Amino acid sequence: MSYYRWQAQTLLLSCHLQPRASKDEFCGQHGDSLKIRITAPPVDGKANAHLIKFLAKRFGVSRGAGSIISGELGRQKQISIDRLGRLPEALDIERD
Repeated sequence: MSYYRWQAQTLLLSCHLQPRASKDEFCGQHGDSLKIRITAPPVDGKANAHLIKFLAKRFGVSRGAGSIISGELGRQKQISIDRLGRLPEALDIERD
């Protein structure tokens, strides 16, 4: 199974988050999820805000185009990204 799917023009990502990493990066597939490392700590929503900022920059969208659908309090998250500007080369995602 893939870590992404398209719903009309919206990209849905299944992510496994590793907070407090040494740098922000995509780390490949982790089971049926995309593993993402971020530098922010999992305190007071800082990791979630940093994740959305990281994804917005990588996908070329505004921060408002990304949102956490589920998993705000855990490492496993479902993310939606609207109006994609670009697809990061580091990821193997194909447009529908």
